[in-house]
Amino acid sequence: MEETLIRYADVKIHQQELCVLEHVDIELRQGEFVYLIGKVGTGKTSLLKTIYGELDIADGEASVLGYDLMGMKRKHVPRLRRRLGIIFQDFQLMTDRTVYDNLSFVLKATGWRNKDEIKDRIEEVLTQVGMSGKGYKYPNELSGGEQQRIVIARALLNSPDIILADEPTGNLDVETGHAIAELLHGISRAGTLVVMTTHNLRLLQEFPGQVYCCANHRLTNVTNKNSTV
Repeated sequence: MEETLIRYADVKIHQQELCVLEHVDIELRQGEFVYLIGKVGTGKTSLLKTIYGELDIADGEASVLGYDLMGMKRKHVPRLRRRLGIIFQDFQLMTDRTVYDNLSFVLKATGWRNKDEIKDRIEEVLTQVGMSGKGYKYPNELSGGEQQRIVIARALLNSPDIILADEPTGNLDVETGHAIAELLHGISRAGTLVVMTTHNLRLLQEFPGQVYCCANHRLTNVTNKNSTV
């Protein structure tokens, strides 16, 4: 049995005083590929935000990588986030810096000091996402799919235990989105827990995983209903 990395029990999540999800019970393990599906506004992104400490949990019990989210002090949130890789739909790359400098910035901000080690790690993650040799380019010189690969490379820099991907294929064409989902699926097979929100239900058939649906303030495991197992 793989180690449980995220455990929520009877969790309630509020967004600006409104209850978006309640009675959330999940146990997500190392190496799993997990989809969060549901209409806009049903709580998918809010759930991700609670995992990386951006949004407080209103009630219940919740732990991520051994951190008790209910009792965790704000000063410990950065320590948790160093063990997470976060992928945003809108990339959030610094457009005035090269790919290499974008990645180098993250490593230096998380305590890396040795220039050779930084260079080697950047080369490793760029190769892993199929972007070797693109470090000198600026984000606006890359296609949307290439930018998303750089964002995934950025998420992988500190060898995270968990990757949280919020609509990583949302702004991409079908073929490119398929390639990005395939890349993330491969990362999960290598042992990282990947949690991905998506509206593209075709991906569920092509890259099987656990499927949870947000609807009517509840999170329901609908894996078997989607014929993904």
